[in-house]
Amino acid sequence: MKCEWVQENILLYIYNELADDARYELEQHLGRCTDCASELKGARGFHATISNLLVQEPTPNLLASSRMRLQEALETTQPGGFWQRLTFDPAHWLRQVRFSPALAAVIFIMGFAGGIGAMYKMIRANPGPIASQVTPTVPSIPQEASITGIRSVTQEPGSDQVNIKYDTVHMEEAQGSLNDQKIQQLLLFAARNNYSSGVRMDSVDLLTQKPDDTRVREALIYALRNDSNPGVRLKAIEGLGSFVKDDVRVRDAVVNALMTDNNPGVRTQALLLLQPVKADSSVRAALQHLAETDQNQYIRSQARTVLAQLPEID
Repeated sequence: MKCEWVQENILLYIYNELADDARYELEQHLGRCTDCASELKGARGFHATISNLLVQEPTPNLLASSRMRLQEALETTQPGGFWQRLTFDPAHWLRQVRFSPALAAVIFIMGFAGGIGAMYKMIRANPGPIASQVTPTVPSIPQEASITGIRSVTQEPGSDQVNIKYDTVHMEEAQGSLNDQKIQQLLLFAARNNYSSGVRMDSVDLLTQKPDDTRVREALIYALRNDSNPGVRLKAIEGLGSFVKDDVRVRDAVVNALMTDNNPGVRTQALLLLQPVKADSSVRAALQHLAETDQNQYIRSQARTVLAQLPEID
C-alpha cells in the first residue's frame, strides 16, 4: 500500500467511511509508516478543532435563494445524449412511444396483464374487504419540501378568500382566508420559490395585506432584494413602505434598492419612501453618493433636492 493512497483516504478513515478491508490495510500501513501516522495525528487534531466550532443553520432566505438558483439552473440545462436521457429521464423515453403505435400497444397489454396478476395475488392472500383497510386521511399543512411548485394564486372578488393551486406528486388545491395558516404558508412559499413571476407577483400582492406579520415582512424584504422581476420588487417595496421609519431592516432593504436596483421605477419608489427619514445617517450617506455620481439624471436631481432641505451637520 502506497503512502499517497493512505494520505488521500485518511479523512475517510477518521469519519469511518472506509470499507472494512481498506480500513484494515490502512491501519496496518500506519503501524509501519511514521510519516502517515503523523499525518493521521494532524488530521485528527484538525477534526477535533472543527468539531468544537458552532454549526450555523442556513437562514430561510439562503435556502430559498438556493432553491431558486437550482430551479433556474435546471430550466436552462442542456439535455444530455440518448443513453443519458434513457437512464435518467424515462419520461422523455416514454414520450417517444406515441410515434410507435405497435410498441405502445405491447406496453399497454403487458401493463394490463401485470396489474390483473398482481390484484389476483392480493385477493388470494387477503380475501377480506378491501374497503375496510382504507384509513381516512386528515388534511394537513403542506411542508415546503413536499411542494414542487405553485400553479396559480387568485383572490375571490370582494372577500378575503384565497384560492391556491399547488403541485406535490399531483396537483392539489387549497382554499381559505388570508388568516388561514395553510394559506399563509403557501403564499410565503410561492413568494420565495415559485418559477413563475406572475405567481410570485400575485402572492406578494396578497402578502402586502398582512405586512404586520414578521414572516410576511421578511418575505417582502427578500423579494425586494432578490426577485428577478421588477414588478414583484415594486409590489414588495409598496408593502414595506409604512415600516421604513420604525424597522431598521426595512430601511436598510429600501436603501439597498435605491443604491443597487437596476430598475428606475423601483429606485424612484425607494427614494420617495426614504424622504421621511432623510436625516438618518445611512440615508444621508446614500443620498450624498447618488447626488454626486448617479447615472440617472432624475435620481441625481432628486437626491440633491432632498439633501438641500437637510440642516448642515456641525
